[in-house]
Amino acid sequence: MTPPATDVDWDALRALAREAMTHAYAPYSGYAVGVAALVDDGRTVSGCNVENASYGIGLCAECGLVSELQRTGGGRLTHFTCVDGNGEILVPCGRCRQLLYEFGGPGLLLETPAGILPLSEMLPQAFGPQHLTK
Repeated sequence: MTPPATDVDWDALRALAREAMTHAYAPYSGYAVGVAALVDDGRTVSGCNVENASYGIGLCAECGLVSELQRTGGGRLTHFTCVDGNGEILVPCGRCRQLLYEFGGPGLLLETPAGILPLSEMLPQAFGPQHLTK
């Protein structure tokens, strides 16, 4: 059962994202990003962005988070936050919203500057695995 947004310690989740952000490798853009999420089994996972001299193959923080999710047992993301290099709340880009949809679905709760929102509001009419089975 996914806890409601009000039962989640968003400050602690954001602190984990800020800690992850300190490990970002962003020598080209200087734009460090950290993310953290709760998993449906109670675990927390985090990630940071990792740039590459061949700009197009850099990894967003969400890629690291999903990799950590899979490495530690899989499951579904339930609550997510993202911070920039100053530790301020940041919303994921479109590509990353799609990645989060794959591993959290439309009900994944995101902390945004506008408050807690379900991913379905951040990525309306999303394409997902269910479309490949029709």
